[in-house]
Amino acid sequence: MILIKIVFKLDQIVTFVIQILHMRTILIIGAGRSASSLIQYLLNKSFDENLHLTIADLSIELAQKKTNNHPNATPLQFDIFNSEQRKAEINKADIVISMLPAHLHIEVAKDCIAYKKHMVTASYISQEMLQLDEQAKDANLIFMNEIGLDPGIDHMSAMKIIDEIKDKGGKLLLFESFCGGLVAPESDNNLWNYKFTWAPRNVVLAGQGGAAKFIQEGKYKYIPFHKLFRRTEFLEVEGYGRFEGYANRDSLKYRSVYGLEDVLTMYRGTIRRVGFSKAWNMFVQLGMTDDSYIIDNSETISYRDFINLFLPYSPTDSVEIKTRMSLGIEQDDIMWDKLLELDLFNPNKIVGLKNATPAQILEKILADQWTLQPTDKDMIVMYHKFGYELDGKQFQIDSKMVCIGDDQTYTAMAKTVGLPVAMATLQILNKKITTPGVQLPIKKEVYQPILKELESLGVVFKETNMPYIGYNPDKLIGN
Repeated sequence: MILIKIVFKLDQIVTFVIQILHMRTILIIGAGRSASSLIQYLLNKSFDENLHLTIADLSIELAQKKTNNHPNATPLQFDIFNSEQRKAEINKADIVISMLPAHLHIEVAKDCIAYKKHMVTASYISQEMLQLDEQAKDANLIFMNEIGLDPGIDHMSAMKIIDEIKDKGGKLLLFESFCGGLVAPESDNNLWNYKFTWAPRNVVLAGQGGAAKFIQEGKYKYIPFHKLFRRTEFLEVEGYGRFEGYANRDSLKYRSVYGLEDVLTMYRGTIRRVGFSKAWNMFVQLGMTDDSYIIDNSETISYRDFINLFLPYSPTDSVEIKTRMSLGIEQDDIMWDKLLELDLFNPNKIVGLKNATPAQILEKILADQWTLQPTDKDMIVMYHKFGYELDGKQFQIDSKMVCIGDDQTYTAMAKTVGLPVAMATLQILNKKITTPGVQLPIKKEVYQPILKELESLGVVFKETNMPYIGYNPDKLIGN
């Protein structure tokens, strides 16, 4: 009996050692807000899938917080610009997840090429990344990009229906896609019906850098930035009410990627609650979203001084009166109440940012009011419209998804960005995704299993079928 026990214990030790020796290492670079659900998912899978996570971030405290003392995770203080450290950690890993800002991915990608490591990101494919395609293919490496929310889940859920329509012999006439990160109804307690659920800077700079471009009923359309937030479309989502959408910068960049070269209408937009865009347009018209120049003495000016910078001089009129006159709003207009709610006219609040642009100052002012509180919940809304012709008849499919977050840490944004990244990583490690090269998730081998698993975790698209409506100008508001 004693001999049997000894043999049994030895067998357990050998099994444990084998598992350790074959432990698969995932290097996660960046432990910010969007990484919380990603890390949680992989840690939950770590014992069954034999995974060890190295969670690397410039802030060791943040990396330690995300590991939560899990035995299969190691926090690491990591400087992306330390090439020696970066190369060493990438060389140790079996696969690399980069949750860094998009412009920092390329050095990671080059090291992954050098050390023959697969790579996954949630960011748009840059030209620099695309140039690594041949090298990745030659090394039989998978560089999966745009596998988060938007881009990511939008690609996968759209391609699922596009492929289904084409497989039946249908011809696509219309494709519209909208997505937005919002505050959940139970946490919606400000007049803007909005709080920051992702990078505030990206929200402030939304729509800049060129005119929005799309195609409507076969006609090319362009909306310049100064008109963007007054050309919105209404959207209804059952159980959540009415929303509005404004055009993304380039709706046509995925026309060939999706195989929709001949589609008559293609439009991609951002979702907000009705009234947000009209209010945001006040900042645009004043010039407060400009990021191209620095405000003198920005660290010493007050919030009231800041808005006054963009108003005409008057020896008698107050800042409030000049603001209303410049924007053409009355004192009893809800637009005025929205400005007051932000405490914009407070002479005692100091900007405190040195060499700041108008956009950076506006971001700080908004962050005072729009930061999610610990118990706040956010909400992701996605809405696709497909118009198609089949057997001489025209049809429309509307596909809608709403995801509600748990709290300030495990947000809907973190869930919908991080889970697809984590799932794709595991699919690559397990050789379920095998096509090499720089890519986005539009192939069935990628989107079918990931969408199915997302559905089991509450990210569910509800589809409705109806006769084809087509382009309806009555849906448009503004000019």
